[in-house]
Amino acid sequence: MTKPMHVLHFKVLIEQDEDGLFVASVPELPGCYTQAKTLEEARKRTREVIELVLEEKENQKILKL
Repeated sequence: MTKPMHVLHFKVLIEQDEDGLFVASVPELPGCYTQAKTLEEARKRTREVIELVLEEKENQKILKL
């Protein structure tokens, strides 16, 4: 049985630091941040880290049951 897919939307803050790196964070998800040399890579990595954070939250719910 497959899980139904849900589309979630989060605000993402992306800033360029003094060294030229793009730093991304998702304020709604504590611990959800990444960095990259290019904006495109920062966006890709942000999607990945969101998935990881949400997966970890789901695992924590299961462990509490």
